[in-house]
Amino acid sequence: QVQVVESGGGLVQAGGSLRLSCVASGSIFSINTMGWYRQAPGKQRELVAVLISDGSPNYADSVNGRFTISRDNAKNTVYLQMNSLKPEDTAVYYCHAAIRTLRDNLFRAYWGQGTQVTVSS
Repeated sequence: QVQVVESGGGLVQAGGSLRLSCVASGSIFSINTMGWYRQAPGKQRELVAVLISDGSPNYADSVNGRFTISRDNAKNTVYLQMNSLKPEDTAVYYCHAAIRTLRDNLFRAYWGQGTQVTVSS
């Protein structure tokens, strides 16, 4: 059994900052990629930032230079520092992790329940 839980969302004014956290727990053998996606009302879920196991980050063009993804492998935790927030960043943010459990030989995708980020103008 694996759980992925996000925290840190909320309401912030444009130009402000928020930090999201995501912790994976349970019968984890190894974690490959960890990252963040978001889904705004009426839109498809999109990649925000992802960090693969060797530490190389990838960012969506819309957040590059404003958001920073980081990871604490010892804690199975990934963070998303969001600065210079814009109203268009408003969305539900989902954590994604590719996890191999103690009972599995494959890495499978696990998702958190999502955390709301609202940026007011």
